[in-house]
Amino acid sequence: MISAFITYLTLEKKYSKHTVKAYQKDLSSFRAFCESTFAQNEIRMVHYSQIRSWIVALVEQGVSNNTINRKISSLKSFYKFLQKTKQIDLNPLAKHKALRVAKRIQNPFSESEITQVITHLAVKDDFESVRNKLIVELFYSTGIRRAELIGIQLSDINLSEKLMKVLGKRNKERFVPLLPSVIKTITRYLELKKEVQSDTAFFMITRKGNKLYETLVYRVINSYFSKVSTKEKKSPHLLRHSFATHLLNEGADLNSVKELLGHASLASTQIYTHNSIDKMKKVYNQAHPRSLKKE
Repeated sequence: MISAFITYLTLEKKYSKHTVKAYQKDLSSFRAFCESTFAQNEIRMVHYSQIRSWIVALVEQGVSNNTINRKISSLKSFYKFLQKTKQIDLNPLAKHKALRVAKRIQNPFSESEITQVITHLAVKDDFESVRNKLIVELFYSTGIRRAELIGIQLSDINLSEKLMKVLGKRNKERFVPLLPSVIKTITRYLELKKEVQSDTAFFMITRKGNKLYETLVYRVINSYFSKVSTKEKKSPHLLRHSFATHLLNEGADLNSVKELLGHASLASTQIYTHNSIDKMKKVYNQAHPRSLKKE
């Protein structure tokens, strides 16, 4: 039953391996709970009260509401699949309401912080330094996700058209423009890459010639930005956040930013407007003739 659902996610929905693995883990965790708590290994027949008991147990374990909501979302998709395949009549989570989650607004890196990192990386001209500089530049100039960066293949780079093809969530393709400065770094990176023995088709590689991996990308960003920023979180996603926020600050159209980020809806993009609104308020208060600061 779970295996059929996993096959459905992989072949029909074409979810990424990472996403499918997360679904499988959530369902296995719930099944283990049902077996140990209710001596029930058939999760197809559970009642909402049993799911509620799992939620309570997760809360007592200190699991965050965000994580719990994600786990319940996995269950809800599973039961929708069972309904679709006529294995159950009613979805036990049909009327479930997600747990409240406090909105956390992340402040993006400043333009100065990003410039400092890129300038520091530009000092050296060895393969790893140029590659790391390119990682920072691609995150900040295109807003791509970490998994998208890792998945870029050589054939996805079109320097003559100044475009890069990106394979996003749900295997949705999009093209993002490349700045002249980034093209220059890519050109140098490709020159140095020839000196690294590698038979992979992936664009970004390690010094041993293998495909990049997530922890390495995170370490690169965290390491360099720790030198210039006091922000608590220094991750690839914060560069994506910075890309969107800085574009909006400069007057970019929200729909255009949505397309560049690869978001399915504007609602996903609007979370990046908070800092832009704060800046707009500041400019308004400083410039408006009736502002309190001028009285």
